[in-house]
Amino acid sequence: MTQPTPIRREGPHLAAALDAAERGWHVFPLRPRDKRPALHGETACPGTGDCTAGHRKWEQRATTDPDRIRRAWSTGAFNVGIATGPSGLVVVDLDPVKAKDPKGTPDGATSLQALCERAGQPVPTTYRTRTASGGHHLYFTTPTGVRLGNTAGRLGKHIDTRAHGGYVVAAGSFLPGGAYEIVDPTEPVPLPEWLCALLTPRQPDRGLMAAPAPVRASRYAAAALRAETAAVAGAREGSRNWTLVRAARALGRFIPSGDLARHEVEQALNSAGLAAGLRESECRSAVASALNWSIANNPGRPA
Repeated sequence: MTQPTPIRREGPHLAAALDAAERGWHVFPLRPRDKRPALHGETACPGTGDCTAGHRKWEQRATTDPDRIRRAWSTGAFNVGIATGPSGLVVVDLDPVKAKDPKGTPDGATSLQALCERAGQPVPTTYRTRTASGGHHLYFTTPTGVRLGNTAGRLGKHIDTRAHGGYVVAAGSFLPGGAYEIVDPTEPVPLPEWLCALLTPRQPDRGLMAAPAPVRASRYAAAALRAETAAVAGAREGSRNWTLVRAARALGRFIPSGDLARHEVEQALNSAGLAAGLRESECRSAVASALNWSIANNPGRPA
């Protein structure tokens, strides 16, 4: 009696890779139970196969070809990496709070919620996965004609993004601390225009970058202006907004007394904020609000 042909069952990692490829996402193997690429580096390149004409990095070797995927995953239980650039994806990575974070630090999901509220927009509904650490990945399709790179913290605390030059770990992958799982299987929607605008590098206003020296400041006020703008320009990510607001409040007290002109303070601080990496709209809003507060709480010199 002829025995039935056994049904070939794909392992979870290969199934995850094929599922991603069916969506048009370019995949490549990551080390088992790890997030690092499993492909050889440039120094160990054998110059064969994909690298016959020269070394090809993981982004160049990522593929949607099911035959290549099956061959790659036939040799091990590799995790699945998705090259976001070739896949036409922008992935918003919402990280959980880390043990070293100060008390009260928001996680990425909270930061995104606050960002959306400030923009008057809902949190986008799109393809979403839960990461092994308990964070989330929100997948969006890249707008036509726009080339975005990776960012870290530009949108808010514990929010990173991956696009050209980046990759994410796909659902179906496993780390020692947990698995990557699909939370919302909705097809990725286009990246909202307002988010795209926040992620698109822009040239700062030349008028803001050319902040002139104050023309009628006292020696003390001029020194304070130089010190505060230097502090803002050198502020690191995570403290830039606070440093800008503190500087504006400190300098605002010189405006009612006539030692500094408001437009000079605004121009200098906006320029410093841009140099620190803040967006122009952020700088203008924060400086104006802080100066209003300082002026209201610091009356001018008596006549």
